[in-house]
Amino acid sequence: MTKRMGALLLTLLLTVSLALTACSSKQEPKEALKTAAANASKLTSYEMSSNFTINELSYKPADESQQDPTMTQFMSMLKDAQFNVTGVYQSEPMQTEMTVSLELKGDMGMTFTIPMVMTAEKLYVKVPSIPFFPIPETVVGKFLELDLKELAEQEGTEWNPDAMDAAKTQKLSNEVMDAILGEYDQDKFFKNVDVKDAQLPEGVDAKQVVQFSVTNDNVKEAVTVLVTKALPKVLDILSKEEYRDMLQLDQADIDQAKEDLNITEADQTEMSKDLDQLKETLTINKFNIDFALDKQDFPVYQKIAADLLIKPVDTKDEVKLAFTGSNTYTKINEKAAFKINIPTGENVITMQEFEELMNSSYGY
Repeated sequence: MTKRMGALLLTLLLTVSLALTACSSKQEPKEALKTAAANASKLTSYEMSSNFTINELSYKPADESQQDPTMTQFMSMLKDAQFNVTGVYQSEPMQTEMTVSLELKGDMGMTFTIPMVMTAEKLYVKVPSIPFFPIPETVVGKFLELDLKELAEQEGTEWNPDAMDAAKTQKLSNEVMDAILGEYDQDKFFKNVDVKDAQLPEGVDAKQVVQFSVTNDNVKEAVTVLVTKALPKVLDILSKEEYRDMLQLDQADIDQAKEDLNITEADQTEMSKDLDQLKETLTINKFNIDFALDKQDFPVYQKIAADLLIKPVDTKDEVKLAFTGSNTYTKINEKAAFKINIPTGENVITMQEFEELMNSSYGY
């Protein structure tokens, strides 16, 4: 009996070990991204945090006497600007809440923070206090209620609840990603990055990190593949009735777009020349997109990092642009913990009430 029990335990341990190994094993980069895209449709709830930061933005004319002070001030304001979104999502019943903030630096620095809540048919937006744009105090802090069905009717379009269907939207995203990724050569554009070298934010537990990168050496091929191979496949996907209806697209417009992408041999020769010139104009110091997958192959983190120098051959002007952006997903498929909740009572103001208060404030 003891030997049988020992054998049974050994078999059980081996089985568990193999299962854990299978769960944590890495896939080929492209296959991993396709798996992650498919698994994204299984997300029924999550908390998310997004950030987009302009790290560098400058314009330097070849003739410094032509420097425009207004343009310089504008770019200075945008440099280090941050756009942040935090939120909670659940699919059933559909409810999303998020807080959007925009932070501008420089002499004209300012910060806007706008909480909002969305359900299947309504959107609630908290009215902010905006400098240089006076809003009545009786309105600031209240949630403006927007009926999505009424808005569609006012614009002369038919209300389309499918447009708010997160499952269908995710399904479309999956098919589009599969179509695009499938056209790019794995050895030239994809690689696995060691998790410890990926600079993941605290709290992100990743099994695998895949990086898609475009460099000066492969930018011509990247654009060519996108235009001649990937985009036609994306248009074929959009031609499907379920997606046409969801996005309210006209098949004639899709057919025209496909016709425009039907490049002749002469067009390809001309495009090749344009792309060769692009390589002389554009210097890609960095253009990477990282995708982090957890042990269940859920896409829990994405980051884009770009550092570009644009120097037109004819003018010798110089534009520098560097930015980073990221999305982080946590508490996947756990019970959604909403912080704002659906506004009610005196905290809610209709669009008609908002317009009346604004008009009276300005004496209209």
